[in-house]
Amino acid sequence: MACLCEKIAGGEIELSPVCIGNLWIFKDLDSDEIKALSHGAVRKKLIKGQSLFLQGDPANEVFLIKGGRVKLSKVLEEGTELTLDIRKAGDFVGENMFSQEGQYPVSAVCLETTLTCGFTRSQFEELVLQHPGVGLQIIKTLSERISWLTDRVGSLAVANIEDRLYRVLSNVAKEHGEQGPQGVVIQFPLTHEDLGFLTGAHRVSITRAMKSLKKSGKIIIADRRLILPALKIA
Repeated sequence: MACLCEKIAGGEIELSPVCIGNLWIFKDLDSDEIKALSHGAVRKKLIKGQSLFLQGDPANEVFLIKGGRVKLSKVLEEGTELTLDIRKAGDFVGENMFSQEGQYPVSAVCLETTLTCGFTRSQFEELVLQHPGVGLQIIKTLSERISWLTDRVGSLAVANIEDRLYRVLSNVAKEHGEQGPQGVVIQFPLTHEDLGFLTGAHRVSITRAMKSLKKSGKIIIADRRLILPALKIA
């Protein structure tokens, strides 16, 4: 019997093999708990430009991206919109639902036709009441995630701006790029403001770092697209 996600996608969307019960936040659950998660999840198909949630909305849903891509962005007080991340099939968005009730700090908008699989807060709370092990496992994995993020912040503080920027560009290219004759091409625009937020650096520093990376041959800018010639993806 075909997976419900495959039926809804209808061959239009390339789906990730990752199921909601296999996500990092649910790791080490037993087979019955994973089956309960998959059975209780709600699937949604959205078109390009449609939002999963907007900045300031109540954080009441969590989503696995089964297929498609979603942009996470934040609007600052002066009205500037910053792209914080691009999530692809197999990634998770809306983790704020697992914290105390509040609002989403960012907006999540589909960059293409997207299929999600997830829960509302009330659905998930009912599931945890039926399967207490799920709630305990989330507490454990979130604690591990905090430790990992702390280590990552420490490493970013040590690296110079050129290295930090190149790491960010490499990660984006590996996840969302396409192999071309000159290297891996990032198919969507990234402003210096976007890169500044991702690297924790000022826009002026990003401009200098981009010039340095271009001069050294680590990046190529052609037709407003970024190319990483030394990088290869399967």
